[in-house]
Amino acid sequence: MIKSMTGYGRAESTVDGRDITVEIKSVNHRYFEFSSRTSRGYNFLDEKLKSYLQGKIARGKVDVFVSIETLEDVASEVHVNHSLAAGYVEALRELKERYGLIDDISVSTVSRYTDIFSVHKAAEDEDAAWNAVRQVLDVALDHFIAMREAEGERLKDDMEQRAQTILSLVDNIEARSPETVKEYQEKLQQRLYEMIADAKVEEQRLVTEAAIFADKVAVAEETVRLRSHFKQMDTMLSSGQAIGRKLDFLVQEMNREANTIGSKAQDASIAHMVVDIKAEIEKIREQVQNVE
Repeated sequence: MIKSMTGYGRAESTVDGRDITVEIKSVNHRYFEFSSRTSRGYNFLDEKLKSYLQGKIARGKVDVFVSIETLEDVASEVHVNHSLAAGYVEALRELKERYGLIDDISVSTVSRYTDIFSVHKAAEDEDAAWNAVRQVLDVALDHFIAMREAEGERLKDDMEQRAQTILSLVDNIEARSPETVKEYQEKLQQRLYEMIADAKVEEQRLVTEAAIFADKVAVAEETVRLRSHFKQMDTMLSSGQAIGRKLDFLVQEMNREANTIGSKAQDASIAHMVVDIKAEIEKIREQVQNVE
């Protein structure tokens, strides 16, 4: 089953005393591009998240948000920057002496300068934190992939319908192409009969001219290759692999064959059908830009 590059998944749960929320979202991108935002103190998860998701997602710009709130009390230590505290006390005393202020310097006064304090929590068990996050991540990832697959199925259906439209037009071109040669031969014959009374003398010339025209407007090779490209696309769409970049190249080849048929066309109806084919190929190309 093919996947779209657009997806979203979210999950939240309490694991090992941690209230964890994970969100994954992605949009189109030529390659795999990753960014993450985690709760303060959990930056060590960034590389683990990237490595884990890169094994699950082939293409797309992926953003991950991880919120972790510890529900249990965690041992912490408060440290005082004594040199900074001494500086504040000295500055306050200087103000008192210079301006004749009341000496009311106290612990509560100094404690207002919060930058003299720093809080140090016990070191986080990184492996335990990652194992907890991964459990929630897997649930969010399931939702994310399911959305990508559902959108991918819609893309597949649309491309297959457009492929059938194109192949029907190719059938019409193949049926019409010999008729253009026959019509050219009849017109050429009529002109020669009008110009020269002895038509037998010009019979060989008529055959030669018709053969040259037939070779010039022949599109059998192009239509065969075009059919082959669509058969290959059908195989890719059923492969279940990441095929976006391969499909992009294949669509370029389809467009090349359509352009060649158009340049050879000496018939208005064939030219119109080629325009319709190119329009459908362009719509397929737009859809391919969304495929992983």
